Amino acid sequence: MKEKSYTELMKIGAMKRTRMQENFVQDLYIDMLLSEIQLTVEKEKLLQKIDSAIDQRDKQSFKLLSNELKSIYKRFGT
Repeated sequence: MKEKSYTELMKIGAMKRTRMQENFVQDLYIDMLLSEIQLTVEKEKLLQKIDSAIDQRDKQSFKLLSNELKSIYKRFGT
């Protein structure tokens, strides 16, 4: 079995670090994408409920749902 030179070992180490960094960035991107999808779905559901509360002239539900929507905006920083 041929032993690898110091240079080869250093190149392999650098490639592994690069791959780990790329994987980290990819995982971060996926996490951000999933959070965006979750925000969009929650927002849409709440907006439909708010519209329904407005149609029914239900002030109490409207206020509650509006506060929930504000909380979602705060949670996701939008």
